[in-house]
Amino acid sequence: MTILGTPPAPTPRTPTPGTPTPGTPTPTATPTFVHNRRSTAAWFRQTGWRHLVAWAALAFALFPVLWVISAAFSDGNLSSQTLIPASPNLDNFRTLFEQPFWRWFWNSMFIGVMTGIWTVFFCALGAYAFSRMRFKGRRGGMLSLLLIQMFPNLLAVVALFLFMTRIKGLYPSIGLGTSWGLIFIYLGGALGVNTYLIKGFFDTIPFTLDEAAKIDGCTHAQTFFKIILPLATPVLAVIALLSFITTQAEYLVASVMLGQNEDAKTLAVGLSQYVRAGFDNRWGPFAAGSLIGAIPVVLLFMFLQRYIVSGLTSGAVKE
Repeated sequence: MTILGTPPAPTPRTPTPGTPTPGTPTPTATPTFVHNRRSTAAWFRQTGWRHLVAWAALAFALFPVLWVISAAFSDGNLSSQTLIPASPNLDNFRTLFEQPFWRWFWNSMFIGVMTGIWTVFFCALGAYAFSRMRFKGRRGGMLSLLLIQMFPNLLAVVALFLFMTRIKGLYPSIGLGTSWGLIFIYLGGALGVNTYLIKGFFDTIPFTLDEAAKIDGCTHAQTFFKIILPLATPVLAVIALLSFITTQAEYLVASVMLGQNEDAKTLAVGLSQYVRAGFDNRWGPFAAGSLIGAIPVVLLFMFLQRYIVSGLTSGAVKE
């Protein structure tokens, strides 16, 4: 019987086995260490083969470079050359500098820089029109740019030679055998795929920026130069780099269009005289010139390296 106003007495609880009693210190569990030792075979199957592939790829990429460096500082021909020169010297460089090497070098730099700048400018203009404007023939124009790139430049060499010969009679400064004539030919071959690449990048830039610029009173030119171009710096840097590298390594069109004009020869055309002599090929001066000619390309690549990945991948995936 419960008396009103008096709380019921608490019912004593029976402790569960294994439960510590209040006031009793809790025992500390002893940590158990599990040793997970993988065998060498398991490590190689999961991770080791990747290291092996990486080292093989690195050796495959560096071996030609090391061989060119060795040939530049060695005497003799390729049959007697070793990877580490027995007596390194600068005789190949002295032989090279007896020719108008620096004239060839300057011509290559001038043609490469001009081609890169004008390629970026014209391709950006065309890409902006295809990306931001709607006009009749837009789709057909884009398909035409891609189809034209499917034909190799070798097919157009004869036509270009006859065309530049005719232009030389009218405007000698941009005709056959001139640096500007070769630049215009390079520009014509570079506009297709580069325009398509920049157009894909422009498509990733929100159209709301264009609309906001129009509300503020900007024209298409102001929107293009002040808003779109600064945002497209990565892809423009990639296009400039690729155009520069392409012109430095190009030989066929340059040898045909420049002819025997010694003052307009590029580095590739000038160095070819060392490896066109049959059994009297002189690979040492050729390797020395190639080594010097690669320095601007490497420096430009290192300077624009941070733009390369973002510039090539942006615009490739639609969100």
